[in-house]
Amino acid sequence: MTVKITQRIKGFKVVDETLERPAVTPDSAVNSGSKATVVEMDESLQRPETLIGMTYKIKSPLFEHALYVTINDVVLNAGTPHEQRRPFEIFINSKNMDHFQWIVALTRIMSAVFRKGGDCTFLVEELKAVFDPRGGYLKKGGVYMPSIVAEIGGVLERHLIAIGMLEGHALDETQLKYLAEKRAAYEASQGAVAVEPGEGFPAGAQLCTKCSTQAVVQMDGCATCLNCGNSKCG
Repeated sequence: MTVKITQRIKGFKVVDETLERPAVTPDSAVNSGSKATVVEMDESLQRPETLIGMTYKIKSPLFEHALYVTINDVVLNAGTPHEQRRPFEIFINSKNMDHFQWIVALTRIMSAVFRKGGDCTFLVEELKAVFDPRGGYLKKGGVYMPSIVAEIGGVLERHLIAIGMLEGHALDETQLKYLAEKRAAYEASQGAVAVEPGEGFPAGAQLCTKCSTQAVVQMDGCATCLNCGNSKCG
């Protein structure tokens, strides 16, 4: 609001309006019908004594020992319509000390980004875009990982989906049924031994450019992915 000054200014002082406002507690906000203060994620938020989190195991052929990635979350505005769960810190532990320095640096930077507030989902794509100059590897199920850092990005993606910050990419029942039929038909035509779901795809399958899974087979003269359904024939 603009105020026009018509008289000569003889003096001034700075007034902190926040000191004059009465403190709003959740109880008083509810009783008075006023809007309660919504706590947002930022650097001023102090770490609670207890956080909730999840630990994920990464077993890579590039490492002798497994990596254990722990992501702890803070619950903001608990018990209100504005309740949300946000990542607060990340730790990576392993018996392998060869990569200790870059692991500590990575986790500290990621934790700082979490506590900064705002959208932290961009970390997923940034991490998954890191390629190892020695080449990537196929993890269980035939999924290609370009580097160990990219798999850490995949773990972060799984976690953000679990807490509702990212949307999942799961196929619906109709798509899953269609892919199961395609897979069974291919294995029958090739005389291949059936493989349990999650254990891999038929031998000779190629890498899918869409889902990075070794699941592309030739069916009826068309390359079809048995994992995501991507096909050059539409």
